[in-house]
Amino acid sequence: MDENIFKKRTKQLALRVIKVVEVLPRNRTADVLGRQLIRSGTSVGANYRAACRGKSTADVIAKLRIVEEEADESAYWMELLIESGLLPASRLSELLQESNEIVAMTVASIRTLQKRTGSSPTNRQAAPRTKSGPEDENLK
Repeated sequence: MDENIFKKRTKQLALRVIKVVEVLPRNRTADVLGRQLIRSGTSVGANYRAACRGKSTADVIAKLRIVEEEADESAYWMELLIESGLLPASRLSELLQESNEIVAMTVASIRTLQKRTGSSPTNRQAAPRTKSGPEDENLK
């Protein structure tokens, strides 16, 4: 992916997210979902810029994973806005598609970098919790 084009796309995503949040109805649910969407949607571009300044391939991959997570989270909040009836699907379909495309391109970039360096994909499942101290007793 071309770095400058992707920087522009992720910035445009953020600007479009801002516009969407500004038209949300004024109620508690819309406020909560809107704040979440603003946080994740605007952080995609910021984290991509950070990835472009990565100090090593491992650093770039780690930062690109954050881009992937934030773009996917943005899609989640948009889906909730649609499914809760706060915004019609027609209002968010292009933005949702853009977010999903950014996820796909980011994943492809991560895989390409991993192949180049010979590193294996990281298992993303959470490791099982092990008892490490007295605070774990309270979780039972």
